[in-house]
Amino acid sequence: RDLIVKLAKEIPGLEVNEPQGAFYLFPKCSAFYGKADTNGKVINTSDDFAFYLLERAHVATVGGDAFGSPECFRMSYATSDENIVEAMRRIKEALAELK
Repeated sequence: RDLIVKLAKEIPGLEVNEPQGAFYLFPKCSAFYGKADTNGKVINTSDDFAFYLLERAHVATVGGDAFGSPECFRMSYATSDENIVEAMRRIKEALAELK
């Protein structure tokens, strides 16, 4: 948990709270709404955001709409530290491309 929280806090635009249970991180991603990818596709929802991460960063997440928080998205950290570091690197890189 500590690793993914630390890495997520290093990504500009994500608002991160420390999880108190389970093995999910649920950061706020609405700072990216209205931004477009290199093809001009605009991110308007957490589902758009999750799809962008899947398509561009090859990291699977779930939009917050499914959990009653449309401004957030959910990531599991039930994996190795190696996988977390790589996923967060990919996410950071992908989000930096949005305009």
